[in-house]
Amino acid sequence: MIKSIFITATLLASATVFSQNLKKVSYQDGAQKLNGLVTSNAGKKLPGVLILPAWKGIDDEAKTAAADLEKQGYIAFIADIYGEGNIPTDNASAAKTAGFYKKDFQAYQKRISLALEELKKNGAIPEKIAVIGYCFGGTGALEVARGKMPVVGVVSIHGSIGKDQSRPNDLILTKILVENPAEDQSVTPEDYNNLVKEMKEGKADWQIITYANSKHTFTDPKSADYNPVMAKRAWNHTLMFLREILK
Repeated sequence: MIKSIFITATLLASATVFSQNLKKVSYQDGAQKLNGLVTSNAGKKLPGVLILPAWKGIDDEAKTAAADLEKQGYIAFIADIYGEGNIPTDNASAAKTAGFYKKDFQAYQKRISLALEELKKNGAIPEKIAVIGYCFGGTGALEVARGKMPVVGVVSIHGSIGKDQSRPNDLILTKILVENPAEDQSVTPEDYNNLVKEMKEGKADWQIITYANSKHTFTDPKSADYNPVMAKRAWNHTLMFLREILK
C-alpha cells in the first residue's frame, strides 16, 4: 500500500514538472480556436504520437504520457478536441460534450485530423505517426482507424469500444492495440464481441489485452480506479507497440 501511494505521488509530481516543458499550439477549426500541446523536441524530424485525452480534455495523464514519449524519442502532440471555451468542468458536462462527438463521429474525426496536421507541422515524420487515446480519446483512436487516417497504428486505452451498429464494418488499414480493463462496466460483452467482429471483417492487424482487477480509468493516478501494477503493464505494452511500428 505504501509503495502504491509513493508511486502515485511520484507520477502526480512528475506530471506537474513535465507539463512545464510542453508548448501551447493554437490552431483552428473554422471559427473555433483549438489549443493543443506539443513536446519540447518539436521541429526535429522524429516519429510522432498524437495523444487524444479523456472526456474532460487535456489532463495530467495526457501530459505525463507526452513527457514520457518525448523521452522515448517521439514528438508528442496532445489534441484539443473541444476547443477554447468548451472545456467541461464536471462529469455531467463532460458526458454531454463527449457524447456529442461520439454520436457525430465525423466531427470527431475532423478534429483529430486537424491535430494530426499540427503534429506533422511540428516535425513528426508523416510516414511514422501513431495515435493513442484515453477513455473518450480511446474511442477517438478507433475512429482514426475507422476513418482510414494515414497513421501506422492506434492504441485505445480503456476506451469506449462500441460503435453504432448501423455503421457498416469496413477495411481497416492501421494496426490496432486495445487495452481493455476487465472490470470496465462501460464496455458490454456485446461491445467487445462487435469490436472483434469489426476487426475480423476489416482484415485488421489487431490485438486486445485485458487487464485483471481493473476498472475503467485504471491508468489514471488521480482516479479511484487506479491500479498501478496494471497501469505500468499497459504503458509498457503501449511503448512496445510503438517501438514495433514507428522505430
